[in-house]
Amino acid sequence: MRKTSKLSEVAKIAGVSPITASRAIRGVGYVSESARARIMEAAAQLNYTPDMLARRMRGDKSNLIGVFVNNYGSLVLHEVTRAISTEARARGYDILLFNAERFDSPARAGTVDMLSKLCDGLLLVMPNGADGYLDVLEQHRMPCVLVHYDARPVNLPVMALENRNGARMAVEHLLALGHRRIAFLAGTSATGQSAEREKGYKDALRAAGIRADASLIVGGAFNQAAGHAAAQQLLALNRPPTAIFAANDEMAYGAIDAIHSRGMKVPGDISVIGFDDIPLSSHVFPPLTTMRQPLAELAARAVGDVVTMAQGGTVPPERVPFAMELVIRQSTGPAATAGAGQAADSAEPADGNV
Repeated sequence: MRKTSKLSEVAKIAGVSPITASRAIRGVGYVSESARARIMEAAAQLNYTPDMLARRMRGDKSNLIGVFVNNYGSLVLHEVTRAISTEARARGYDILLFNAERFDSPARAGTVDMLSKLCDGLLLVMPNGADGYLDVLEQHRMPCVLVHYDARPVNLPVMALENRNGARMAVEHLLALGHRRIAFLAGTSATGQSAEREKGYKDALRAAGIRADASLIVGGAFNQAAGHAAAQQLLALNRPPTAIFAANDEMAYGAIDAIHSRGMKVPGDISVIGFDDIPLSSHVFPPLTTMRQPLAELAARAVGDVVTMAQGGTVPPERVPFAMELVIRQSTGPAATAGAGQAADSAEPADGNV
């Protein structure tokens, strides 16, 4: 096994001092071009790799942004990470992606500590509100921004979607099409986003004088398989919904599959609307009506803020909301006549007046 080359060995071959070799490799301070060439040639000859963690301990920049995620897997998380990576590269940074179920787990403590020290700043994307690592970040005032988070108040910068208002817009679209019996496929509670979307769903119904029916609110866990199972549960009701609002696109795909599996049509029999507008949503059948999140703008602000903090600037610990856009495709349409008649019984004014 080959031993690790030392900076002193590189300096000796290049005929310079270790300090000069360090300056050349780090790209800081003055080093003549001839000396720099000899140093880089010696480094290549010895296959020398700088100890980045040691450099960070000396106060050097790594030009790395850590992207920490809880349970990497959802399609929207892929898109958010892609947008962050594009923005980071444009600013001269690379990203280091770290996935863990919990960052406060004793089994992950050493890895979390090492990676956080290695990176100039951190982006926590869709963090779990129950993860104690958020408290650590608050206490130590690390350069950090949370992305897609609505679980609980934190004294950190947060980039968040206007989840509640976006959900209200989605349901208002269905109401405008004549739907009155509208179901909601909820996600998980981890980031707080599903709860906000459920509030927006209820806001829209309340404004239309419709009381929310608990039997029409079913958990779908933010994935396609669970969305399919949740939709099957809704379709088995004595009075199934005429429209389904899913808290993300993946659950909407599952709902469409469930409807088709029963020989029904979307939107002829039941309309479906999603949330996020990931690329696949324009290619499923039928193409999905959904709420589009401004990924590029959100990533630009998140990366910009963490870079500002990494460079010694200040960013206020506040929530920055990003508006959603309704994208109408072919998965939503007017309420079916029979469904509309069924829904009339539940279209009860919220204040009890007839």
